[in-house]
Amino acid sequence: MQTSNTHPYIHVGSARDLVGRDRFLYRALEILPGVLSFGTLGIFIALSFLAPTYAAYVTIAFSVYWLLKTLYLSMHLRYNFKRLRHNMEVKWRERLATVKYDQLTHLVIFPFYKESYEVAAESVRALVKSDWDKKKLAVVIASEERAGKEAHAIAERIRREFGKEFLDLIVTIHPADVPGELAGKGSNIAYAAREARTRILDAHKLAYENVLVSAFDIDTVVYEQYFTCLSWHYLTAERPERVSLQPVPLYNNNIWEAPTLSRVLAYSSTFWQMVQQERPEKLATFSSHALSFKALHEAGYWQKNIVSEDSRIYWNLFVHYDGDYEVVPISYPVSMDANIGANWWQTVVNLYKQHRRWTWGVENVPYIMFNCLKNPRIPRAKKWRAIGVQIEGFWSLATSPLILFLVGWMPLIVGGHAFNSTVLSYNLPIVVKAFLTLAMVGLIFSAMFCMALIPERPEAYTWRRSLLMVGQWILVPFTMVAFSAIPGLETQLRLMIGKYMGFWVTPKARTS
Repeated sequence: MQTSNTHPYIHVGSARDLVGRDRFLYRALEILPGVLSFGTLGIFIALSFLAPTYAAYVTIAFSVYWLLKTLYLSMHLRYNFKRLRHNMEVKWRERLATVKYDQLTHLVIFPFYKESYEVAAESVRALVKSDWDKKKLAVVIASEERAGKEAHAIAERIRREFGKEFLDLIVTIHPADVPGELAGKGSNIAYAAREARTRILDAHKLAYENVLVSAFDIDTVVYEQYFTCLSWHYLTAERPERVSLQPVPLYNNNIWEAPTLSRVLAYSSTFWQMVQQERPEKLATFSSHALSFKALHEAGYWQKNIVSEDSRIYWNLFVHYDGDYEVVPISYPVSMDANIGANWWQTVVNLYKQHRRWTWGVENVPYIMFNCLKNPRIPRAKKWRAIGVQIEGFWSLATSPLILFLVGWMPLIVGGHAFNSTVLSYNLPIVVKAFLTLAMVGLIFSAMFCMALIPERPEAYTWRRSLLMVGQWILVPFTMVAFSAIPGLETQLRLMIGKYMGFWVTPKARTS
């Protein structure tokens, strides 16, 4: 599966796309993340039986590590919160006037499956209300053939109602069952971008380097100054064609009606992205990213045979440009939907499936390692940093919550009389609880930032709902285990045994 002679592995999706030694090597790299995570937990469990004293010390060490990491992340969260609030108050139109921007056109792609007209229309309507010349803004409603006639009718209704507002608004219909493609967002928006190239960019004679393309979800609602803020960051970048730009995802569209678990997980995801904005060397693209159409075209568009297309496009570009590519955080929000099901249990199921899809981003680990081995032009320091950050991230995601809140207490249960009669066994719960209690102080900051970022409480809800918004953060230890560690281990196990995942579309359900 080749895209060019110089980058023959840029669109490899899994070991199945390779043959011979390359297939064997890629398969070994797919097994590695699971070996590290399950190996860590296995060694700890074995120590709990065979050497409970050592296991107890490991638990204490993990607690100290978690306390320090929590303080470190809380510091970054606080900094980005201040930066976000500041950027939302900046007059970006005035800043943009200091640079040449008339040549810039925005292209927005909305992948659309079976969502309601109301969800899609709200997102397009927000573009109309944005502070940007609409004749410098083009829109693609990227529909799927497999979604059926009803979905196509909704897409056409959007085109008829809003088409005259923009430079152009087209509807694309991604064919079903294309050989070599995985049905999902990546294959859909890759098809849509190619269609937009001929039907919009070439038709309007737009230079690719002057088009900034945003890959949104269908529920992405932009704030008024989003495009002016995005344009300023793009045009003032040292090399605009070698950067992707990442906003902060807020899940405010339906946050007041979302169940407690949905709210906690939604803002936990937001806070993690805010922390990553303060560490751009560790930042990869997430939902609603933007990049130069020229770079996208040169790298062969989004990958069609993987699930985690939002982050993989960054790694595609990283490999294509031999490591000379980066993500620029813009610390400005876009708003999306919190995950809501038809009832409480369906919400739990949807949340688990959504986070399982996100943790399937572990498929990027073998991709990064394989391409770093195959591409000698990527600087060695960038290779090791990229590999180290990704491995540590997925390893920590899958193991730390379990060691802290479940497995770490095993020495007290299986250590036997000899261990339980020691001073260490008496002090273990005291010490660990003390460190975890201190770490939980970070939840106070989370509650404060959450209340500062959510929209004004609707009249339909009382002050009790606001109080619940604060108290909900006590569920974080549970959500870390149930919706981070467990799906993380499942996806790593799937990758180990070669049971590759398909793309799961998050339902967009709103009660109002």
